[in-house]
Formats: sequence, C-alpha cells, structure tokens
Amino acid sequence: MAKQVQEPELRWDRLTAPALRTLARRKTVVIIPLGATEQHGPHLPVQVDWRLAWEVSLRAARLMQGRQRAIVTPAIPFGMSEHHMSLGGTITLDYATMAAVVGCVVRSAARHGFKRIFVLNGHGGNIAALETIITELTIDLRLPLAAGTYWQIAAASIARILEHQGGVLHACEAETSMLQALSPETVLPLKKSYRTPLVPGLSAIAGVNPGVYRWQQLSTRSRLGLVGEAWAATPDKGRQLLDAISADVADALSHQELWTAPI
Repeated sequence: MAKQVQEPELRWDRLTAPALRTLARRKTVVIIPLGATEQHGPHLPVQVDWRLAWEVSLRAARLMQGRQRAIVTPAIPFGMSEHHMSLGGTITLDYATMAAVVGCVVRSAARHGFKRIFVLNGHGGNIAALETIITELTIDLRLPLAAGTYWQIAAASIARILEHQGGVLHACEAETSMLQALSPETVLPLKKSYRTPLVPGLSAIAGVNPGVYRWQQLSTRSRLGLVGEAWAATPDKGRQLLDAISADVADALSHQELWTAPI
C-alpha cells in the first residue's frame, strides 16, 4: 500500500506559534482574505464577499505548493459597504477602521518575522482604500507588501467562463455560480427577473462621462440589490470560476519578482 503524503497545513489558525515562527523564516507568503458582510440581492447570503475571498485564498495556497509556501489567515469579514446600507443586512466599516484592522493584521504578521504578506480582496468597495492602505504600510514597514482583488487578477479567465457578463459584478452570474458550487443550500431559487444591466463608467450613471466618479447608494441603481445576470448562474460555472481564479492567484503570488523587486 502506498504511503499517504500528508498535505501541509494551510490555515494560520490551525498552526502552533512555534510552527508559524518556523514558516516565517522560510519566506512563507501570508495571505489575508478581506471581504465584506453585506446584502447580495434577494437570493444570496450576506457572507458572499468574505467567503469567496477566503475560499480562493485557501485554494491558491494549495496550488502554490512546490513553488512558494503560503498560509492563510482567518478572513476579515467586514469592509467598506456604506453603499449597501440602504438595502439592509449590511455591516460596514469606515476608512479609518478598515485601515486600522488591515494594518493591525499586517503588522502582527510582520512582527512575527513574515516578510511576504498579501491581502486578497473580494469586495469592490474596498479596492481604492486597500491600495492606499498597502502603500502606507509598505512605506512604514519597508516590506514588499502586496494586495489584489481576485476578479482583477483573474479577469481574462473569468471572461472566458461567463456567458452573459464580462466580469464579476454584484450578486451576479459569477458570484451566484460560485456560491451554488460552494454552498448550494445558502442560495435561494433563481428567477428570470434577477438581473440589473451594468451601466459602465465610474459614476454608473447613464450618459455621464465614464471617467467621472460619483458615489451613490446601490439601491438607486438596483432595487433588487444586484448588478448583473444572476438568473444565468449555474454550479458548473461556479466550479470552473473557482478553479480558474485560484490558479491565477496562485501563479501571481508564486512569481518571485513580486517579492524581490525593490521597494
């Protein structure tokens, strides 16, 4: 009988402090999943963004084995979701609080000796703030910190799989499919009416110059609280998306230039 090879532990919360100190000395990448707890239309649970960030992080860490050791912290389940508050079910942070929470987690890992730290984001409302947070922490800590949003890292792969959207939107064909694949019991039956077409541009206001940004509550764009074609979701698409996204994230984080290029 062939001897079964035990997979290395990928979760920070399941490791001992001595084991984590050893991993820090071995140039291990720490992946910090960042998401949100917010409404996702009439059919999805409020866990979507942190759950997908955490799932992709774990799968990517597994795929990185043999190239670059990685471990995953518990997910940060809250983000900047003020634009969802009018639709209910949402817990939001302001910028100062998110900067403090992300900063404390990154600084904790750095104090234990980890020098390769990556925040994997799963919520659109976090993107602009996260780039600023990582910039400020990099200057302060003098470490090659990095961050990215999973659908931006895997944009080309996602576009090849989706049939009715060009990329991930909100409670849409993509997010609904991935939740159907991961936790079908949490997804309510879909209706053909579960759709809100995307208005392109930074303001998402029809006719406004696409380079102009203006903040709005999501409820002004969609009474359903979704953007995209949720009705078109399938579990098979979800499995394909999770596999492709995780592979792209693993490739990105295994690229040694990411960690060795000068600050």
